[in-house]
Formats: sequence, structure tokens, C-alpha cells
Amino acid sequence: MKATVLAALLACLAPAISAGTKLQAPDLADYQLIDLTHTFDADTVYWPTAPSRFRLERLDFGKTDAGYFYSANSLCTPEHGGTHIDAPLHFGERMRSVAEIPLEQLVAPAVVLDVSAAAATDPDYRLTPQVIRDFEKQFGPIEPGSMVILRTGWSRFWPDPKSYLGDDTPGDASRLRFPGFGAEAARILVEQRKVGVLGIDTASIDFGQSKKFMVHRIAAAANVPGLENLANLERLPPRGAILIALPMKIRGGSGGPTRVIALVPNH
Repeated sequence: MKATVLAALLACLAPAISAGTKLQAPDLADYQLIDLTHTFDADTVYWPTAPSRFRLERLDFGKTDAGYFYSANSLCTPEHGGTHIDAPLHFGERMRSVAEIPLEQLVAPAVVLDVSAAAATDPDYRLTPQVIRDFEKQFGPIEPGSMVILRTGWSRFWPDPKSYLGDDTPGDASRLRFPGFGAEAARILVEQRKVGVLGIDTASIDFGQSKKFMVHRIAAAANVPGLENLANLERLPPRGAILIALPMKIRGGSGGPTRVIALVPNH
């Protein structure tokens, strides 16, 4: 898979090499750059049991005594809220922290499984093995190291917590309702297809009513991170995009805010 990603990136960068010596910026006009990240602010959605929310505290803003403008802030946020990554450590003892996730897992081709039609009529929908088989029949095998992204359409509810989570009772996660990966499908993706990342446009790779978080546990056992609360998945093709997901590099962190972008070829 490392070779596959390298080949894809070299293909992106090939036009940037001139006369074999001078490296120039790639021509991004050949690609759509799509931001898959929700903005962090006072409306950011967090898990109901999170002890706090996003807070940006202004430290300085305005002209200094020397006459120039200066701005600085202090920010505070739980690891798991907004568009973020779940490190394997989140549900796997002695597994990788967010700072230990290899870069090749964070820059990889994307496979987008669109289940938005099914999820629209079933908020408890879980991805099934049949969807994976149908996708591969139409688009070819899911390759090792791919980022498999589940598009449920749930980002349309952001940032209304009641609609997005299914319930907005503070401190209570027992009545959440939103779609996710199914455990059997997750095992196929993680253990058989050897994917590098699972991602979704809901608050969890497990569905909202999950009590045992089996998808998290299956992924963590294989050192597979999860990307949650993604945005703009409707703009991605089923195959062909390259995703870049760069979290805060927090030593020992079980996750962290992440800027996720996609490069989608125009042709």
C-alpha cells in the first residue's frame, strides 16, 4: 500500500518537476481541493458526556504600544469533538496514540461507500457486508491501506445536536440515534481488506445506539484510526480521491482535532 500511495502522490507531483532538477509547486488547477472539516467554534458538536466544549479565549487583540497589530488566543477542547481522529489508543490498551499514527495511514486513497439513501429511512442503519460486496463488484477491490469513508448524509444536520446526535440531553449518551459501521462489515474492512482508516460523517464509527462499541474495538485492535464528524462527503467520488488527515500531534493522546482535505482529479 505504501507503494500505491507513493505512486499516486508522484503522479500528482509529476508536472511539478522541470528539467529534472527544479521542483515547483504542483498545478492544483488539475484538482479540486475539498475541505472535509467542520469549523471549530462555539457550536461544535461534542459527545454528550464530554466535560467541556470548544473554548477560544482572547489573550490579545489590537494595537500594541509599539503601534503594530497583534492577536493571540488560548484554546481548550476535549479530544473527541468536531472533525477529529480517534487514535487506536482510544479503545485499545497499548495501541498507538495520535502522535504515533504513521503518516502513510494519514495520506491515502479514499473509498467512499454511499449509504445515505438507506440511512435516510433508518437512523439506526449499520453498514452491511453486502454493501461492501456490491461496491467491489461495481468499482473493484478495496485495496489495503485505503481510507474507507462512510457517507450517511448526516452532516446535513450539523451543528444542531438534537438532529445530529438524535438526542441533546446533557451528560446522557443512552438515547443517541445515528447510523454507523456494522461490526461484521468492520471486520471485513479491517481484518480482510486491511484498510488503513475508517471515516464517517456522524459522531461515531459505531451507530448511536451502540453500547459495546464493537467497531471502535475491532479497528483499535488492528491499529486502525477513525475519522469522525466529516463534512462535504457528497463532493467525493466513490474512488479516485486522495485524503490527507492531519491531527494535532498530541503525545499520548487518544485523539484530537483534525484537518481533513481531499484532492479530487478534475478529469
